[in-house]
Amino acid sequence: MKWYGEHGSYSLDAAEAASRVRQNTDAAPKQLCDWKELEAAGLIKSREEYLAAVRGAAVYLANDGIAKALSEKDTEMLQMVRMLDELDDVINLLTERLTEWHQSTTPDSSRKYHRSAAKKFIQTVAKSKNPSMKSVAREILSLTSLRTNLMKDVSRTADAVIPNMSALVGGLVAARLVSRAGSLSLMAKMPGSSIQVLGAESALFSHIRAGTPSPKHGLIFQHRRVHNAPREVRGKLARVLSAKLAIACRLDAYRGELDEAFVADANEKIDKLMEASA
Repeated sequence: MKWYGEHGSYSLDAAEAASRVRQNTDAAPKQLCDWKELEAAGLIKSREEYLAAVRGAAVYLANDGIAKALSEKDTEMLQMVRMLDELDDVINLLTERLTEWHQSTTPDSSRKYHRSAAKKFIQTVAKSKNPSMKSVAREILSLTSLRTNLMKDVSRTADAVIPNMSALVGGLVAARLVSRAGSLSLMAKMPGSSIQVLGAESALFSHIRAGTPSPKHGLIFQHRRVHNAPREVRGKLARVLSAKLAIACRLDAYRGELDEAFVADANEKIDKLMEASA
């Protein structure tokens, strides 16, 4: 079937064309058909009109696809995670720049502030006599507070959107994994081995190209069970946890409800592995 229908039932309506394409991908206007068929049927008068109809059908399909993507249940969560990442970048950049600015005016205190925690340093500068420096420091503190609140919101949203993954690794880590994968539906198609190295793509490509040691974990390292585990068992623990996350992700994508039996069984196996390594 062609994108504009079959002989005797030709139509250039964009919605009808989209319906045909969904039913039969071979109907997609990837290649221009013989427009003279439509000219003979009295639907168009020139090739330009045919190209305009093709464009209309393509635009309709694109808009429909965008609307569908934005209606997915994980859309808001992904945007929140990306906003959180942007806040991290902004806060780190402003803190670094403010540190250099402060050191240029107070060189004898540079060592002291370099050793102190970033938040403590910003709080100190927020009491500076320099009005501009004080204003920047207060803005950083405000952004830090915003980041903390957003982290809590991301975690709460993840508990509702991806309950099984959140139960295994916490809402924030689970949300970051889905964001790195691109979407919940994309992650649900990934094997556990791919989930294990999400966030460690550079190290993985370096391993493939140059033969460097393969990465044992990516973002999953942020979970306390992994980063608190002894170094010699982190890889095994990450592998087991990733395999369970692959199942949890599918449960979240296709059921959308917490499977308490699965979560309890997964946690029990992971806990036994940690006890065996202790």
